[in-house]
Amino acid sequence: MSLITGQVIAQQQPIHYPETRKVDTVDDYHGTKIADPYRWLEDDNSEATGAWVKAENKVTQDYLAKIPFRDEVKKRLEELWNYPKTGTPVKHGQYYYFYKNDGLQNQAVLYRSATLKGTPEVFIDPNKLSATGTAALAGVTFSGNGKYAVYLLAKAGSDWEEAYVIDLATKQQLSDKLEWIKFSGMAWKGDGFYYSRYDKPTEQNKLSGKNEFQQVYYHKVGDPQEKDELIYVDKEHPLRSAKMDITEDERFLILYASEGTSGNELSYRDLQDPNQKDFSLLIKGFDFEPEVIDNDGGKLLVRTNHGAPNYRIVLVDPKNPAEANWKTIVPERKEALESVGTAGGKLFLSYLKDAATQVYQYDYKGKQEREIKLPGIGTAGGFSSKKDEKEFFYSYTSFVTPTTIYRYDIATGVSTLYDKPEVKFNPADYETKQVFFNSKDGTRVPIFLSYKKGMKQSGNNPVLIYGYGGFNVSQTPGFSISNLYFMEQGGIYAVVALRGGSEYGEAWHKAGMLEKKQNVFDDFIGAAEYLIQAKYTHPSKIAIRGGSNGGLLVGACMTQRPELFKVALPAVGVMDMLRYQKFTIGWAWAVEYGSSDNAAQFKYLLQYSPLHNLKPGTTYPATLITTADHDDRVVPAHSFKFAATLQAANAGPNPMLIRIETQAGHGAGKPTSKQIAELTDLWSFTMYNLQMKK
Repeated sequence: MSLITGQVIAQQQPIHYPETRKVDTVDDYHGTKIADPYRWLEDDNSEATGAWVKAENKVTQDYLAKIPFRDEVKKRLEELWNYPKTGTPVKHGQYYYFYKNDGLQNQAVLYRSATLKGTPEVFIDPNKLSATGTAALAGVTFSGNGKYAVYLLAKAGSDWEEAYVIDLATKQQLSDKLEWIKFSGMAWKGDGFYYSRYDKPTEQNKLSGKNEFQQVYYHKVGDPQEKDELIYVDKEHPLRSAKMDITEDERFLILYASEGTSGNELSYRDLQDPNQKDFSLLIKGFDFEPEVIDNDGGKLLVRTNHGAPNYRIVLVDPKNPAEANWKTIVPERKEALESVGTAGGKLFLSYLKDAATQVYQYDYKGKQEREIKLPGIGTAGGFSSKKDEKEFFYSYTSFVTPTTIYRYDIATGVSTLYDKPEVKFNPADYETKQVFFNSKDGTRVPIFLSYKKGMKQSGNNPVLIYGYGGFNVSQTPGFSISNLYFMEQGGIYAVVALRGGSEYGEAWHKAGMLEKKQNVFDDFIGAAEYLIQAKYTHPSKIAIRGGSNGGLLVGACMTQRPELFKVALPAVGVMDMLRYQKFTIGWAWAVEYGSSDNAAQFKYLLQYSPLHNLKPGTTYPATLITTADHDDRVVPAHSFKFAATLQAANAGPNPMLIRIETQAGHGAGKPTSKQIAELTDLWSFTMYNLQMKK
């Protein structure tokens, strides 16, 4: 199906962008003077910024409204989207709990059922908590004693969350209300739980102010928040974060302290030991990524990349925690050990082989019992339940396979189909293949290519290249209605497993961080060059997309090689690499990027910072920047300043637009209606500028 008939699409009339005022702000970075003429756009509370946002949105919407097939794009997206989506059931007490979205509901509803074949009842419906659908469940944690659940509620996409408690027997919400929670784990102990929070911010800085002095509290059900017990705060290190976890038997309380997005220090309390009143150091940080899986009696099973870039599992005696005393339970393999789940007294190890999931069942002593055979090359998850359970449910998905749920019998290793969604397309009409290319320095990098069967390598196919490349995050196969729509129109969807992710373990991550960040951009540029050389496409047919750290990726690549791409779609991107650490949680990314406060790191940050590498008189790809007014992860000022600078610098006829969503944030919890509206604009803009036609 193609929405654009055979006519040649004419460029619209020249765009008149809003006049963006410049100020004489200049910073001195270690002797280098850097102008920041749009600094005033960092003030998210000012009337001037609000007026600018309104004016930019009008220009963007006026442009998009003239695309003749925009309404048809929305109609087809809604048709494809409108099917029931069921999550993986998890058993707590006498009930199975699972999420389900009937099709176009703004938020998925949490249901429960006493039997798998029984009629489920609504447990929490977030759609009733906001008229606009912008209140979202950010997580639900059940108490080990089966009496309570605590749920986190996020509003308008903000990272700030509120916690509420429900009595499982009556389904009644109790009086408990906890505020100013952010980046928190929830760890139940008896009739209460541990959680992490910050001090209450001022109204002026709650969406942009720096988050400092995270504290851990214990909340007893029924108490007001003011009575919560302070468990931990590090007064000497305001930028360290802290969160709690607890073993299933509620014996060991684990404190994770970190100085950024990677690297943990682990401390513990044995709650069965009346003599241990304070936390004791288990594994000193912050160079590695230790994670407690479970306890085996009085010892702790830990997944770690210490001495094993692809991770291994070790047994640590808390009373003798020195590395010399660790016992290797599962040694490192050539594939990266991405995660470890526990269920029925077994360990379930998920590895990545060329960015696709492989799962193995082990006992607690390190003996491999079997491989769980998956339906194909894809991504599987959910390998976890309680020790007394005999089964669990897991999900499987690929680029052309909607998320499908399987039931797994732990004793026999047999998987049976539990839920297969009915989507309004035929998966057999599409295919995915994995290809490899050599990046600039010779590194072998994989790309997943998904498209409609019958695609010919004519050198003229429209392609959307997607990547992330950072923070140890892997890009594995996953189904998306949005990407299916592009493939349906004859496009190729390409996902690159860039360095900086975890696809090949910690060595792959470190090869794309700090002073080696340019490798990530080289990989992405190399992927485009490979697809051109292999006759998949042409520069006039390439769109690039990424969000957050991926928005930085798009911004860096479009400034370094503007002639290589026709369309650029940077979403909620980190565009100002010299000032990102000054807002909200940005300081935590310095372990990944470096900081302009450091003279040596400033030099390489300046070399690729998207904002600072826009050059006047350059023809840039047609660009649609997306951000949101409640993004308190990557504050929208990044996108605001980048858009203003881009509009002033661009010399060619391509549009340089910014779309600023209201009552939305970094992306999590975005209601279905807003997702469809945004994707309608993204695909309309992309297809129009790629001149996709029959």
